[in-house]
Amino acid sequence: MPKQHLDVIIIGGGLAGLISAIHLSKHNAEVLLIEKNNYPKHKVCGEYVSNEVLPYLNFLGFNPFEYEAKHISEFELTTHNNKHIKAKLPLGGFGISRYEMDFQLYKKALKNGIELFQDTVVDVNFKDDSFQVITKSNQILQSKIVIGAFGKRSNLDIQFQRKFIKKKSPYLGVKIHMSGDFPENKVALHNFKGGYCGVSKVENDHINLCYITNYEAFKKFKDIDAFQEEVLFKNSTLKQIYNNSIPELEKPLTISQISFETKKPVENHILMCGDSAGMIHPLCGNGMAMAIRSAQLASNLIIDYLQEKITTRKQLEALYVKQWKRNFSLRLKAGHTIAYLFRQDWLAPKLLEVLRRLPFLVPLIIKMTHGKPMKVSR
Repeated sequence: MPKQHLDVIIIGGGLAGLISAIHLSKHNAEVLLIEKNNYPKHKVCGEYVSNEVLPYLNFLGFNPFEYEAKHISEFELTTHNNKHIKAKLPLGGFGISRYEMDFQLYKKALKNGIELFQDTVVDVNFKDDSFQVITKSNQILQSKIVIGAFGKRSNLDIQFQRKFIKKKSPYLGVKIHMSGDFPENKVALHNFKGGYCGVSKVENDHINLCYITNYEAFKKFKDIDAFQEEVLFKNSTLKQIYNNSIPELEKPLTISQISFETKKPVENHILMCGDSAGMIHPLCGNGMAMAIRSAQLASNLIIDYLQEKITTRKQLEALYVKQWKRNFSLRLKAGHTIAYLFRQDWLAPKLLEVLRRLPFLVPLIIKMTHGKPMKVSR
């Protein structure tokens, strides 16, 4: 059974949750990580990570290239009517599956002495400057701090009456791993009517194909195969990749009701990390790096709070909101704008033609949705 009184409880054992746990363990904080699923587990994710996070991952003692992560330096974009453009990635990145990366971070957390508890959190109450966390197995736990790292959409979002959860989201995500011929140094973004598909290599020489589409458009077809045949494969590059590759997963993974609505970085005094705090459009391909960076921001401030360098909870929360907005507000706005423009089927080819004539704009646009290499001070 987990300890009943802790410094920090982290709800959710994805990237943000695991990174926070590992960081806090370096400062001897008493941390409990609660995750409902077993490791390893596939997730719907683009599985491309910007190199901006590498200095920080090295600081935590995690090297993704020890687990066959692929070095990525090239970018390709195609439109639904098969216009395309190529460019160098300003900073570069790497490809690794969530199945592998989360699993290896989980093992590192265990090695660092982090207590992990498999359960589902059903409620969190804040009273007298302390949290009470209640789980499905009727565990009642106390902590000074709670980090919300429970992903894109959770029952806790409903419990906390978060504004974004009240709005229906029209987006559906689909992911499949395949074996086939694709350059391991390239990440590609292929548009089709109503959505776009990210393609890159991950470990085991598998190709990750992850696309997002409008659910209203998708439900007109009887199944995923029919949708892909009639919509995705109008993009000839996508059709070629699918037709010349062999599926490695038993069936595609799907997730619905993906929301890109604005979220608050702090809700009910809980510090939100990763997708719980905000999601960048997958078109910008940088959600994993944002999750990692948000975990660093939260962890540094929590350490200062536990060491009484930050003296009040109000100050802690205000600093986190300020730093979160400073790091992510611009890239989220840029991501929303870019995604909106490329969703306009009539406009996307025209935009691409502009970029082909002015290729120096492509790295500048990419930089708007990516950060600089993360500084590590502790």
